[in-house]
Amino acid sequence: MAGALAASLPDGRLHLQEGPIDLMIGLEGTRPAITEAAARATVAFQGLLAGLAAELPLLRTPLGADRPALHGPVARRMAEAAWPFRAGFITPMAAVAGAVAEEVLGALAATPGLTAAHVNNGGDIALFLAPGAALRIGVVPRLARAVPEALIRIRAQDPVRGIATSGWPGRSFSLGIADAVTVLARGAAAADAAATVIANAVDADHSAIQRAPARSLDPDSDLGDRLVTTGVGPLPALVAAAALDAGEARAEALFAAGLIEGAALVLGEAVRVVGAPGLLPTPTGTAP
Repeated sequence: MAGALAASLPDGRLHLQEGPIDLMIGLEGTRPAITEAAARATVAFQGLLAGLAAELPLLRTPLGADRPALHGPVARRMAEAAWPFRAGFITPMAAVAGAVAEEVLGALAATPGLTAAHVNNGGDIALFLAPGAALRIGVVPRLARAVPEALIRIRAQDPVRGIATSGWPGRSFSLGIADAVTVLARGAAAADAAATVIANAVDADHSAIQRAPARSLDPDSDLGDRLVTTGVGPLPALVAAAALDAGEARAEALFAAGLIEGAALVLGEAVRVVGAPGLLPTPTGTAP
C-alpha cells in the first residue's frame, strides 16, 4: 500500500492510516475469519483517500436544493448522511469520518466466521454484530481527561451501528461550545453528521468564548470564514444551561424524526442525555 500504513498491533487490532484517515479496527471471530477480515479491510482501504481527494471541491460545497453529482461510494454516503440537515449550513464533509469507517466495515462484515467488528476513525465508529453478539464502547466526553467515563453496550438486536462524537476540542472545527456530543445512530455516517449538527447547536454568546474564522486556522476548511470555537472559559451557570437546552432540543427533534437513536451532550460538568433507555451510557465501573 504505497503511501499508506497497515500494521497489526500487539493487542490484535489492525491499524490503517493514510493522510488524515486513521483507522483502528477490532475483529472478533474465528482465527481464519479475523485474518480474512483484516485482508479485506486492507484492500478496501487502498485508494480510498485518493477517491475522496478527486471529489473534494464538491464535498466542501454546502448542500442546496439539488443533490450533488458525486461518484465514489464514500462521497455519496457522505452526502446522503448530511442531506437531512441541508436546511441549515452543512457540507458532506460533516460525515467524512463516519462514511470512511462504514466503507471499510462494509468490506469486511460479510467474512464467514466473523462475530463482531468495529472500525474506529478518530472516535467515529462503525459496528458489525452477528446475531447474539454485543460490544461495549467506552465514551470519552472530555479530551483533557482522556479516559472513558461511561460505557455503551450495543447488542446485535439493537438498531445502533454507528457512534460519533463532535465538540470544539476535537480534531474537527465546531461552531458550538460543547465539550462533546456523542450520537448513536443506525450508521456511522449518519451519527457523524448528526453529532456535528447537535454540537453546533450547543452555543452561546459570552466573553469567555474565543472564536476565529475557520479559514484562518485551515485555509482548506469547508467552513470558510465562519467563526469556529477555539476556547471556552468558565461560563455562568445560566449561560451554560441555555446552551445545553438548545443542543438538547436539537437532539430531541432528531430523535423524534428517527435520525438518531440517542445522544449524550457534555458541557463542563453538565451532561444531558437523549434517547431510548436501553441505549443510554452508564458510568464505567457499573454493570451495563
